[in-house]
Amino acid sequence: MDFLSPEEWTAVALSLRVSLWATVVALPLAIWIAVLLARREFWGKQLLNGIVHLPLILPPVVTGYMLLLTFGRRAPVGSWLADTLGLVFAFRWTGAALAAGIMGFPLMVRAIRLALESVDPKLEQAAATLGAPRIWVFVTVTLPLILPGIIAGAILGFAKAMGEFGATITFVSNIPGQTQTLPSAIYAFLQVPGGEASALRLVAVSVTIAMAALIGSEILARRATKRMMGT
Repeated sequence: MDFLSPEEWTAVALSLRVSLWATVVALPLAIWIAVLLARREFWGKQLLNGIVHLPLILPPVVTGYMLLLTFGRRAPVGSWLADTLGLVFAFRWTGAALAAGIMGFPLMVRAIRLALESVDPKLEQAAATLGAPRIWVFVTVTLPLILPGIIAGAILGFAKAMGEFGATITFVSNIPGQTQTLPSAIYAFLQVPGGEASALRLVAVSVTIAMAALIGSEILARRATKRMMGT
């Protein structure tokens, strides 16, 4: 007998799909923003830092509603994307990925920024004095040093995306097989008589994935610290 029913497997598979895409798409932008915050001084830096971390402070429902106002089918940005690129977010799995990526983005930026701030700038300056272009210094010197932080940030972002509920259900609703992620499925099962068993099984899956991600992040963070200390 299978541990999960087909409906439950669908919710888990969709959550993994949403979380993977959210992480892959958000990670390059998170690296760029982390570099700006850790290595650059510019007007509006604190404002940018505040905007990046806003999803952690706002209620997730508020974030979801703001996404609906921005990327909804009739919203300015949403209608342009749909008419020009054929990309629709509202009430689609792509919208779930967008919401999950935004909610996990601050965690990714913070982990990468901490890794950047632990790198000795003299190493980068030494490479620059040898005539290497700035982008080459970043790729060959900085990037390998902060790689554990990038991996840790990606894992934290993935775990956050797996557990995202409030912004997702507000933005894309809870449509089985289309937008019903793991947390939404748990909520749905708890609303119907006899759904407690299904909800409990999905809770077990959710806890297992979250714990694996957190343990992996902790291990990578310790390795990054030891590497920076040269031990």
